[in-house]
Amino acid sequence: MNINLSPTPACDTNSLATPSQDVRNERGVRQFSYRHIVSFEETNLVGNVYFTRHISWQGRCREMFLKSHAPAVLDELARDLRMVTLKVSCDYFEELTALDEVDVQMSLAHLRQHRIGLDFNICKLQPGGRVCAARGFQEIGCMRATARGLVPDRPPKALTEALRPYAAIH
Repeated sequence: MNINLSPTPACDTNSLATPSQDVRNERGVRQFSYRHIVSFEETNLVGNVYFTRHISWQGRCREMFLKSHAPAVLDELARDLRMVTLKVSCDYFEELTALDEVDVQMSLAHLRQHRIGLDFNICKLQPGGRVCAARGFQEIGCMRATARGLVPDRPPKALTEALRPYAAIH
């Protein structure tokens, strides 16, 4: 876990998103957006969100992206495709509590051989606008289950085509 005590940065976008909608950040990069309302079960005894929940929301955002933009990949996951999380990081800037509304935004950081890098912004939505509560990164390895075990494999074409519009550089 990386905890960053620097001043809270502004969120990357000023537009309000609806559940699972695309938004653009200040640099014009397209981001997939997943809305979430924090539940009491996601908080600890102190009342703030337990730090692992941010990682869980990143995973949920990934899943909603697959459902809405690359549903063919779900069939491959039911067969022999495995999407293995290789690396995770999250920098925390703003405390979140129960019933806060957050916007989890995902964009493509890189596609390298069998690896997919994803950037995440978790924005807290509030009456005066939004503030970036956390930023994260995940690297996913695409693998195939074989008789020899898991072997690296290029991401499915349906997934790479769905992700490309979300890249910072085309």
